[in-house]
Amino acid sequence: MGDGLLAGASVPQIGPLARTRMVALARRAGADDRLVGAALSFEGTLDEVSFVLGPALVGLAATLARPAVALALAAVLLAGCGSAFALHRTATALRPAKAPAKAPAKAPAGVRRARTRLPGGVWAMRASMALQGAMFGACQAGITALTAHLGRPAQAGLVYAAMGVMSAAAGLSLALVPARIGLPARWRAAGVALVALSAPLLCVRTLGALYLVVVVLGVAFAPHLITVFGLTERAVPASRLAESMAFLTSAVVGGQALALALSGRLADAYGPQAAFAVAVGAAALILAVAAATRPTAAARPVTRAVAAPADSAPSASADHRP
Repeated sequence: MGDGLLAGASVPQIGPLARTRMVALARRAGADDRLVGAALSFEGTLDEVSFVLGPALVGLAATLARPAVALALAAVLLAGCGSAFALHRTATALRPAKAPAKAPAKAPAGVRRARTRLPGGVWAMRASMALQGAMFGACQAGITALTAHLGRPAQAGLVYAAMGVMSAAAGLSLALVPARIGLPARWRAAGVALVALSAPLLCVRTLGALYLVVVVLGVAFAPHLITVFGLTERAVPASRLAESMAFLTSAVVGGQALALALSGRLADAYGPQAAFAVAVGAAALILAVAAATRPTAAARPVTRAVAAPADSAPSASADHRP
């Protein structure tokens, strides 16, 4: 257990930082909200695919070689790719713009704090992500308990992977949603879908039914995750975007860990449906949070692309995002 805690503490938050850098590059290039949303959908799909394929590849390496070899390969991959990401030239997208020749007078400390204070809706989004993690953990515990009860414990990983694959496909298709359907409406629609599609878990008794219900439920996962990422990107100040993205990812992991521990005990004591009931309850809370929250967008400078000859200086009228 101690080794697991140390390993988790040593893993850098590459995913949230990648989202932050991607958004910063898109905004600096003058991208609109729809293009940023499409980029977040693509990134969320890659995240889901890695979530599904990563453990499978590590398990395959452990089977063909040794568990220590699999962990070493994962560590080398993380160190190599993580270092390349950290040193890539696009990291300059997150650097603040140079200060003007004559800096304005500093605002009082109270005013500076007020400018970076997060809107209340941001905490509701973080709670929604933690509840999404709770759904992941409860579903994992329920799937493991039910497949073991049916005498097919080896199927647990395949069932969970099937759910992840469907979630990834749904996330990729989210870019096709019309722009007139705003993010708050998508958040509430995702909450409704999570409740409606998770409720049948309470009635599952066979392996075939489990596959069917879990695969259909995966349709609602990625849209909720990607929508909350998009809402957060619009709600927080640019100076706190990396922090907020990291918080969302940590909320998912923390919610998953806590729910897995709780629902695993419930499944041992009362059967798989008790764990699935935790997932349905978390979905209901997501819907309640989404329905009660009115997200607000942070004030952002407008970026205007200005065409200029290659040998001319940049236009002074162009407003560039730092």
